[in-house]
Amino acid sequence: MSQAGSRARGRRRLAASLPDFPWDSLAEAKAVAATHPDGIIDLSVGTPVDPTPQLGQRALADAADSPGYPQTAGTPRLREAIAGYLGRRWGATGLVPDATLPVIGTKELVAWLPTLLGLGPDDLVVFPTMAYPTYEVGARIAGCQAAAVDDLTTLTQVPGLVWLNSPGNPTGQILSADELKRRVDWARERGAIVASDECYGEFGWDAEPVSVLHPSICDGDHTGLLALHSLSKRSNLAGYRAGFVAGDAALVAELLAVRKHAGMIVPRPVQEAMRVLLDDQSHVVEQYERYRRRRALLRPALEQAGFTIDHSEGSLYLWATRGESGRDSVAWLAERGILAAPGDFYGAAAAQHVRVALTGTDERIAAAVARLAV
Repeated sequence: MSQAGSRARGRRRLAASLPDFPWDSLAEAKAVAATHPDGIIDLSVGTPVDPTPQLGQRALADAADSPGYPQTAGTPRLREAIAGYLGRRWGATGLVPDATLPVIGTKELVAWLPTLLGLGPDDLVVFPTMAYPTYEVGARIAGCQAAAVDDLTTLTQVPGLVWLNSPGNPTGQILSADELKRRVDWARERGAIVASDECYGEFGWDAEPVSVLHPSICDGDHTGLLALHSLSKRSNLAGYRAGFVAGDAALVAELLAVRKHAGMIVPRPVQEAMRVLLDDQSHVVEQYERYRRRRALLRPALEQAGFTIDHSEGSLYLWATRGESGRDSVAWLAERGILAAPGDFYGAAAAQHVRVALTGTDERIAAAVARLAV
């Protein structure tokens, strides 16, 4: 065997260690749904379908002449806007701009956070039993141990990183302030870093989400805490790849130092769009109302079709079950031209559910409601 072949055989094959990309397994159901005479209604992915606010579009265009390299840290004005937003909207007291950092969409940060923090084979990454699959993917990329656990007190190994997600994806569950504080206290007492995915925070329906940076959760001390936020959902900015992380200033500085070397930089025009949109809440209220109306139509339609809706207190999804395999429910919906995500995307504990997104246009949501009634 050649020397190159020997090296290839000995190295860790990262791609082979990762799970199959979940949505690839929906090809058959998607093909069935696409045969509906009125076309497919794809509610399997939480991708925004409403316009990006003009305020953001104008800021992007105005900054289009950006020949130089942007700052990895973000412009001073952007970091001030992030800190200001977290203070006004989420009550994060004492947060300085240097404790914030823009990222290239929060999925990128979720996937690379264990690596950026220097975690490895001796470290455990913990995430909920029904969770966004990229938490586990990030652990695998870093070569960490991974565990899906809801009750942290059952752990026998102290984790290096604990993921929290409220409102949750896929379930829409909103953790109470008391429960959130219990989990944060448990992790910090043991020296574990807490990463709180708060990307759906603007969409609380039956309860009000709380940030881990709020004094009621962290006692005004951000040590060991990172809060992740995205403009994808609140501002229909998924195509811009615009998110940010904030919290423990020392951890943020560590992330910045690594990201500088790795070239993980948000483009300057996107930074400008982020800045102006974080300073404006009116477009968020408008988008909230769009999703509220769609939810008010789709939820009873699913219930009348035999589904039970669990959790779903927040986020952009309805967590639905008919007491059968989620794949069977996906097939039943596909026969009606509706595509949903099976629960098994999100862990074994979710196998009897489907996740139905509210991210359809008014016309498509209305069409889904009509199809469910037949």
